[in-house]
Amino acid sequence: MTSVKEHLLRNEEDIQRILSIVLSKTTAELYASGDYELSTSEERLLEDLVSKRSKGYPFAYIAKTQGFYEHEFIVSEDVLIPRPETELLIEIVKAKFTDKNNFKVLDMGTGSGIIAISLKSIFKDWSITATDISEKALNIARQNIEKILSSKGIDLYLSDWFNELSHQKYNLIISNPPYIAEGDKHLKDLEYEPISALTSGKDGMDSINNIINNAPKFLEKGGFLLLEHGYDQANAVRDLLEKDFHNIKNYQDLSGNDRATIAQIKIF
Repeated sequence: MTSVKEHLLRNEEDIQRILSIVLSKTTAELYASGDYELSTSEERLLEDLVSKRSKGYPFAYIAKTQGFYEHEFIVSEDVLIPRPETELLIEIVKAKFTDKNNFKVLDMGTGSGIIAISLKSIFKDWSITATDISEKALNIARQNIEKILSSKGIDLYLSDWFNELSHQKYNLIISNPPYIAEGDKHLKDLEYEPISALTSGKDGMDSINNIINNAPKFLEKGGFLLLEHGYDQANAVRDLLEKDFHNIKNYQDLSGNDRATIAQIKIF
């Protein structure tokens, strides 16, 4: 048997955080119980998780949780791990639409529900719909809605983008869609995350094309479309938007990369 103290001295990545999960103890509790010797089952679980982490398995999937904006979200291998870059979308909405009441919002490709839930927790009178093509992802979103909002509060739909939606009109459509090109060299660093939520065609633009081309049918007069996209896709996104949208504005993330674009539907 090996003690907590001995394990804490190991050089493996995230050993302290993994040990906290295995023993269901806070960091302070771990150090206070340094002489505790792990049981056989605890040792087995610890070694399994340490082995996974050493191979690049994301810690968020080990912890089954990841922070985003003001909340801690349940995650699994069925959803992308929330990224700080996506918090930019929440900041844009807060800055631009704080004075709007009873806004109708559609969050497309919701995954774990981070965007829809973050907005609903801020704008409690807004009507928010969220979609995803994956039933497993929607199950995670449902768990997060219950955990964070303590009620339903958000309408969830299983849909391949707009395919299963009626012609409800929204004031804002928002999405962090897949936008990585198939075969991109960076995908090897994301091998444990769902590939369908990452890639979208040879140039990464298939989903963005779909959303931009179909959004006008689902937007109220003067409605807005807000998209996260790749650092090198801002110009291509703008080109697609110019047919049906105006007041196009690009935003940069904290690293200075072009990361999001908002546009308003033209009124013909």
